[in-house]
Amino acid sequence: MAQSRLRAVVQGRVQGVGFRYFVMERAILLRLTGIVRNLRSGDVELVAEGERGALEAMAASLKSGPRMSHVENVVNIWLDATGEFTSFRIADTQ
Repeated sequence: MAQSRLRAVVQGRVQGVGFRYFVMERAILLRLTGIVRNLRSGDVELVAEGERGALEAMAASLKSGPRMSHVENVVNIWLDATGEFTSFRIADTQ
């Protein structure tokens, strides 16, 4: 299957509510590679690679987030996979 890349920026109350752990858990279940991190703007960024269907499932999950979060907007950018990731992890704030 062809691999794709999703870069998503999630806006709203998404820091300090377990959002990165929520994303990491789903990414592992969906067999995605990549990173999730807080941005200094208060948003959360996801960069993930995998099968398109799995990435679409992740994009859908980002709209709701964990229980204590409040997602206001998600900006998705679809790109070609680069193969730079070997696993999924929480990265440092940028």
